[in-house]
Amino acid sequence: AMDFKLRAATKEDCKEISRMIKELAVFEEMSDQVKISHEDLERDGFCQNPFFECLVAEVPEERKSREGFTVVGYALYYYTYSTWKGPSAYLEDLYVMPEFRGKGIGRGLLCKVAEVIKKKGCVRLQLSVLDWNTSAQDFYISKGAQNLTVSEGWHAIRFEGQHLDNLAGEA
Repeated sequence: AMDFKLRAATKEDCKEISRMIKELAVFEEMSDQVKISHEDLERDGFCQNPFFECLVAEVPEERKSREGFTVVGYALYYYTYSTWKGPSAYLEDLYVMPEFRGKGIGRGLLCKVAEVIKKKGCVRLQLSVLDWNTSAQDFYISKGAQNLTVSEGWHAIRFEGQHLDNLAGEA
């Protein structure tokens, strides 16, 4: 197992988190979709009523990445509410840099998120996985996750841009 530590992200970590968000977007073949900067993360995650919480995985200096990074993974999540079950959380991103995968860091981040949200009274953790990312699906299912598309037929739906503006304009 690799020597790493997990901790709550600080405002100072936002440049590293932003870097990894871009790496994840490249992996997901959607790099053109990333529109936020580390300044946005600083504003939105470290304000009076933060929109998200984040954990980072850090390796010791002597284990740093080829490019010299010691923050090598992150889990970004936020609180939601289920009208059936109560307080819940949504895991927006779980990412570990490729050269650090398979060393327990992703599992560590996922378990730590579960511990944090359980302490806040959450009864479930939800997330989305791309249909082609079978290794991620297998990882979550091996930890006891249900694939709701398969078991319950849920589909992910989104409004954004002009369509969101149109909805708001009809209010």
